[in-house]
Amino acid sequence: MSNTPLPAIGTESQSDTIHFLFLLLPPYLSKKFTATELMGSMMRTPRRIVLILSVLALVLCYPTRSRGQAALLMEEPYGFFGTLNPTGHTAIYFARICAETPTKLRRCEPGEMGSVISRYSDVAHHDWVVIPLIPYLYSVEDVSEVPERVNRENVHRLRNQYHEAHLLGLGKDVRKGDFWHGGWTQLVGVTYERRLYAFRFDTTEAQDDAFIERMNRDKNRSHFELFYNNCADFSRKVMNFYFPRKFRRSFFPDAGMTTPKQITYKLVRYAKKHPELHLEVYEIPQIPGYRRMSRTNKSVSESLVTTGYALPIALLNPYLAGGLFADYVVHGRYHLIPKDPKKLLPDDLTTLTVPAAPAENLPNASEQVHSVAAANAESNVPASLADDPGLKEPMASHE
Repeated sequence: MSNTPLPAIGTESQSDTIHFLFLLLPPYLSKKFTATELMGSMMRTPRRIVLILSVLALVLCYPTRSRGQAALLMEEPYGFFGTLNPTGHTAIYFARICAETPTKLRRCEPGEMGSVISRYSDVAHHDWVVIPLIPYLYSVEDVSEVPERVNRENVHRLRNQYHEAHLLGLGKDVRKGDFWHGGWTQLVGVTYERRLYAFRFDTTEAQDDAFIERMNRDKNRSHFELFYNNCADFSRKVMNFYFPRKFRRSFFPDAGMTTPKQITYKLVRYAKKHPELHLEVYEIPQIPGYRRMSRTNKSVSESLVTTGYALPIALLNPYLAGGLFADYVVHGRYHLIPKDPKKLLPDDLTTLTVPAAPAENLPNASEQVHSVAAANAESNVPASLADDPGLKEPMASHE
């Protein structure tokens, strides 16, 4: 039995405290005292008893699981393609997961801001690519370099600099990207083209470590398809990895297709039933100057009913137009963004990495989800995974 004395209160450093908790206190507590020794010890060192009781209270109250943050990013549509397909894009941010390379994950080191992972088309035949948070949003590596306003020349220069420094490993045959085809330009500087909404939720270390192992182990081979294997389908499978069998395809309102708005709605609905996720909603503003302001995300039926598609559909098939309108009214009018969400400017992005406090804007985000949509969103289409060698949806029967 060690005879090392306990440290005096008020004199211990942080390392002394850790040494005391794990090395000195257990043998001290397990030591057998006679009644005379115990009374004498208590009379001689009353502060020691206070210390022991304080440590025990700290140990009992200390959380058993360390939590990190993740966020589902719902990104608004922009440009001419955003007019044709106003569903937008989705990606997932992890505060604890960083990029070893654009196609390999690792745990973040202290001081790192995490990374964003998503599915893209025409990026060296990869199914997914991971980019550090700051470059993903602004094409720079330090928030002090983020411009307040940009033009076309600035955006191209910043993207080219980051590509030459970090993305050449994807291969020389990766195209830059244009209207018809994706490319490496869609991986960086996202806020120069659109506004994002971050729906932040809690994860555990065990979940993140299992996800890293799974993604690094599976083949990262693209099977991108716009309608049934798109970016939102990838986010759906990632969310199912963390919350098994909770994010499924829906017949209504998206005709079996997965959209960013639909997958975000399912997260908001799930978080309403599970407040321990500490869901919080933030706006990441678009940097002005390069493009016109992006538009609101829409579901499939909403896209067809509230845009220029409505008139030709009504002329060609009035019954189809009526069905789409009914689907939109009954299922597709859920609102996800709370009134006046907190805006995260470049200097505020650390908010995504710190432990979540009880969310003040969670009720706003949840209460605006229509109960009619919640009652009908369980109509599901079985997701075919046979042709996807990437992330599989785990099968589980528990909540």
